[in-house]
Amino acid sequence: MSPEIPSSFVLSSEVARALKQGLPIVALESTVVTHGLPRPQNLSLAEEMENQVRNEGVVPATVAVLEGWVKVGLSAVELDQLAMAVDPVKVSRRDFSPAIWGGLTGGTTVAGTLYAANLAGIKVFATGGIGGVHREHRFDVSTDLQALADTPMIVVCAGAKSILDLPATLEYLETLSVPVIGWQTDEFPAFFSTTSHLPVSMRLDSLEEFTDFYRWHRELGLQSALLVTQPIPMEAAMNESEIHDAEKQASNEASEKGIHGQALTPFLLKRVNEITKGKSLKANLALLHNNARLAARIARALAGSGRQKAL
Repeated sequence: MSPEIPSSFVLSSEVARALKQGLPIVALESTVVTHGLPRPQNLSLAEEMENQVRNEGVVPATVAVLEGWVKVGLSAVELDQLAMAVDPVKVSRRDFSPAIWGGLTGGTTVAGTLYAANLAGIKVFATGGIGGVHREHRFDVSTDLQALADTPMIVVCAGAKSILDLPATLEYLETLSVPVIGWQTDEFPAFFSTTSHLPVSMRLDSLEEFTDFYRWHRELGLQSALLVTQPIPMEAAMNESEIHDAEKQASNEASEKGIHGQALTPFLLKRVNEITKGKSLKANLALLHNNARLAARIARALAGSGRQKAL
């Protein structure tokens, strides 16, 4: 265990052992559990995500805050505790100190998970979609983007959540010097659908290509994350016009209600799911599973090459 890990952090015995032995690990966020799904589907998803990682021979490390302790790797009992929590908080980077000080329980966002996993020494992280620039308020920019700029991890996602302003989000990532990698695609995925018709900064098609690129990125001393964007499986993808209309309606309702800040994304995703009669939730689950599998394969490839430990 690194001496830089804060005293408020608790690594599960499985994660601590994997780190010591140089075994592959994939970090998983937890706001999808605390704020993304109703009970008991949220617990089922948490278990399924971990199983997707385990099935690839990799250790899952779900990150969350439980009663003021930052947990990196959760037991079955702790997963259940998180899923059943009453009024859990969303924990981004700014929220760790208040959550720890107040003894709170909450799910970590992309930015929050990046912070905790990086401190713990984990290199690979799987999520659904990153945050970005909101359509409703152009100055409402997710902390995820800054975290990607200064956290040297690998983040596997299905692009940014499509409720966002995707062109502006990509421009912001370019400004922050974050490589946006298309996994076997030249176009930036649009979360619920396979493409946004916007270009990625580069394309990689194999694990061998990725490990080589990762080595050069780290050798150059660059501190940004590598954002690996993978399209949702074709069979689970939604019709572009249908999801666009649903997102537009949800966005208009959010503006009318004056919803903004941390409450905006959960509201939009919930309303889109209601408008599409559950189709968007099914798509979300499919892309989450798909991303967990790819992240596990990347982690295993890095560990197998010996570079994860060395770099």
